[in-house]
Amino acid sequence: MSLTFLLLGIALLSALSFVFGRQRAVALSGGRYSNLHSLPVHYGTYTALWCGLPALALLFVWYALQGSVVQALIVSDLPADITSDPGKLSLALNAISLIAADNAAHLDVAPEVVEAGQRLATLHTISNSALIVVLLSVALLGLTLSYRRIFPDMRARNNVERIVRYLMIGCSAIAILSTLGIVFSLLFEALHFFSKISPVDFLFGLEWSPQTAIRADQVASEGAFGMIPLFAGTLLITFIAMLVAVPVGLFSAIYMGEYASSTFRAWAKPALEILAGVPTVVYGFFAALTVAPFLRDSGAVLGLSVSSESALAAGLVMGIMIIPFVSSLSDDVMSQVPQSLRDGSYGLGATKSETIRLVIFPAALPGIVGAILLAVSRAIGETMIVVMAAGLAANLTANPLQAVTTVTVQIVTLLVGDQEFDSAKTLSAFALGLVLFLVTLGLNVFALKVVQKYREKYD
Repeated sequence: MSLTFLLLGIALLSALSFVFGRQRAVALSGGRYSNLHSLPVHYGTYTALWCGLPALALLFVWYALQGSVVQALIVSDLPADITSDPGKLSLALNAISLIAADNAAHLDVAPEVVEAGQRLATLHTISNSALIVVLLSVALLGLTLSYRRIFPDMRARNNVERIVRYLMIGCSAIAILSTLGIVFSLLFEALHFFSKISPVDFLFGLEWSPQTAIRADQVASEGAFGMIPLFAGTLLITFIAMLVAVPVGLFSAIYMGEYASSTFRAWAKPALEILAGVPTVVYGFFAALTVAPFLRDSGAVLGLSVSSESALAAGLVMGIMIIPFVSSLSDDVMSQVPQSLRDGSYGLGATKSETIRLVIFPAALPGIVGAILLAVSRAIGETMIVVMAAGLAANLTANPLQAVTTVTVQIVTLLVGDQEFDSAKTLSAFALGLVLFLVTLGLNVFALKVVQKYREKYD
């Protein structure tokens, strides 16, 4: 039975538990809800939570441990000549999985492996059947125990609130632990990379050429892993994008928030926000097929040498993509400035432009800075537009008319296709990801400090 059907089954049992718990509370009240400590819906919710949550927890633990337990049982029955060799063991496990999935007609393997595949299929069947029985038992047990605990003086609302509070704490812990897991996985693989490549060469190197030769006598057999060209390309494209997005976004936000009529604002703002919903691959097509050729032809007319894939083309289109981030967020922030500040400014004789420049904009500055830094983070992490419009050449240049590449593009390039996971080339993606994570974290911390500083001043 698939996971979807199991989740639907648990949801159905929880719904039935809610009905049973509520009906029992209504029956015990004798028709007067004032005889109950809580509303009948709280008793129903209490029963539903005790039916569904233990079953969901069991389902999560079962799926987390099922694979490793079943694999350990299969490996324990394999011959020693297979289990002692990691390469043979990996091939045998792949063959066993194919046999269990009845997709191994083309395989020529040992009888022990065939027998292990058949046993794996049997174990999966037994495990799935046992999971259904255990889940049903746990859900019914929770329903029965919670149903029998329902009495008029039972504090159902307090119990429900306590369970929901623990549930929220658990969800918060999952979010935090997931973040820590991502950071530690990056850190572990990055340290593995730095055991092969010097951190100084990586952080301060001026050449990026991760291609490594198979033989030691080939040219550039060790590769070059200097990250400076990648971050220079990232900053160059981000800078161009922000040159487009910040003024256009801010001025459009000011116009729609302070000057435009309500009718114009009602259709202009949603139309502008449509840009945020356009897939980035569409922007990539626009950059590669329209903007880049236009810039190349215009440069030829002016006598400039413009590459077919340039940082300027990628930055311009990326800036267009980011305009809604700056515009919508800035508009929302400026609309929240108290009307009393505007009235006070007008009462002192200030014009509308002076009120915007000296009152509204400073009061909304924390939110505007946050919007801009959010847009910067969005630009740094963008990949598709850069791949299609800026190219893959890791050139260390400040010329926007030349091809450059970014960190995210190189990470994708390094991890695409069949790669040797233990090589410096593949591991360098994790080192790049770690540095990129630290950069975006620094931007977010800086934005938080700015917001806190000016919020204390204007609140």
